[in-house]
Amino acid sequence: MIETINQSQEKAILESFLELVKAPYGDFAAIGKLSHFLNDPATLQKIVAFLSLTPQGKQAFVDRPLLGKIDLQQLHQLPEHTLGYMYAEHMIKNGLTPPPVNENINDQFTFLGTHITETHDIWHVVTGCNTDKPGEIKLEAFYIAQLASDRLFLALIAKNLLKTAMYEIELCEQIMDGLTQGWIMGKQAKPLFGMEWNKLWKIPLKEVQTSLNIS
Repeated sequence: MIETINQSQEKAILESFLELVKAPYGDFAAIGKLSHFLNDPATLQKIVAFLSLTPQGKQAFVDRPLLGKIDLQQLHQLPEHTLGYMYAEHMIKNGLTPPPVNENINDQFTFLGTHITETHDIWHVVTGCNTDKPGEIKLEAFYIAQLASDRLFLALIAKNLLKTAMYEIELCEQIMDGLTQGWIMGKQAKPLFGMEWNKLWKIPLKEVQTSLNIS
């Protein structure tokens, strides 16, 4: 069945997409605005339905596991080969702060957005995707492979391809390599959505990656 969008929605999507193209990389306000118009309730319901096809995803929408409060310094004291240490190292090295604790999770859609947002940097660590432009597009392709109907990440890739074509054509090969690798990796990997990452901090990163079929 071919889905259509009305003219006002189309206009809002195109305007917010152009705004994001003009914005600096990492402008979360512009990303959020585009997400609001792209991932409407019907789209979100399709994502929830797709993720619920696996026992892990289905249970996640029941239990709604969240990371809770994260102490980076405490995690940084773990052995260097563990997931917790590598996550803390990633955050500290990139000057990032842990996501705020959100306890107001009243429905599936709110949990979906919160869970994806707060685990974003964990996915960076587990997939080995860098935070540079090729690394981000690699992770975006991984997301598309794992989340199926999520229109936002497809739009983010389109935005990054356009920005590369306009401003940094010299990155073309790296961007396309990242796009290809992320897509293949995401298709081959076991589902990451719904995992209780805060129970895996002390597990060696390599062991976590192996269990998820991520090489």
